[in-house]
Amino acid sequence: MRAQTLPAAAGWRWIAGGFAIFRRNPPVLSMLVVAYWLTVIFLNVIPILGALAASMVIPGLSVGLMQAARNLERGQPVGLQTLYGGLRENTRTLLLLGALYLFCTLGILGVSALADGGDLLRYMLASSRAERAAVEDADFTLPALVVLMLMVPLLMAYWFAPMLAAWHRQPLGKSLFFSFVACWMNWRPFLTYGIGMLLVGGVLPGVALGILLIAFPDAQSFITGLVTVPMALIIAPAIFASFYASYRDIFGISEIV
Repeated sequence: MRAQTLPAAAGWRWIAGGFAIFRRNPPVLSMLVVAYWLTVIFLNVIPILGALAASMVIPGLSVGLMQAARNLERGQPVGLQTLYGGLRENTRTLLLLGALYLFCTLGILGVSALADGGDLLRYMLASSRAERAAVEDADFTLPALVVLMLMVPLLMAYWFAPMLAAWHRQPLGKSLFFSFVACWMNWRPFLTYGIGMLLVGGVLPGVALGILLIAFPDAQSFITGLVTVPMALIIAPAIFASFYASYRDIFGISEIV
């Protein structure tokens, strides 16, 4: 298994590749993404252990979405079983990845409490509007910067880890290490990829929403839905597919076992 170092322009190609994969079967990929979200939401409803359970299954569900993207690219069948089939690949490592990610994220939020006395942590963990309102006037700038600085290396370690664990049978430590190294080697394409994601998933929909709201101020709910639905059913599935495109280009299709 060897990671390739790609030029900065590769980041734009990953986004284009995600939309190209999505166009092969839009209804199916959209359905799988919605099923992914509903599964995570359902698990989070469970008191106390729900957040842990949701976090533990996310890596396996992510592998299922990547498998769906790979099958669509190859012209192979895709169904709901593809999404949940990812949970059967190196299950123990995938579950550990999910649990570790949750604990690391909570640890990072805990570190941010040193900067603001825990206001950001309380806001993130608030379960009601009243709890959020109690701290929403606090200055989150410094703790947010702390969280950003610590989350970037964590995301680098986790970006490819589920696929490396499932498709290459890498253990926990190696999957995290090789994912981090691959992202570090390709920081340029990931930078352009991040800019592209911001444009496609944030700036352009925001501009479109703003223009439509100005043009039709009396139809706010309808206009918001008009922009939100395509975001959920078109842009989000294409972005998920672009995750696979980044894996494919850096590690190569031939490397998949």
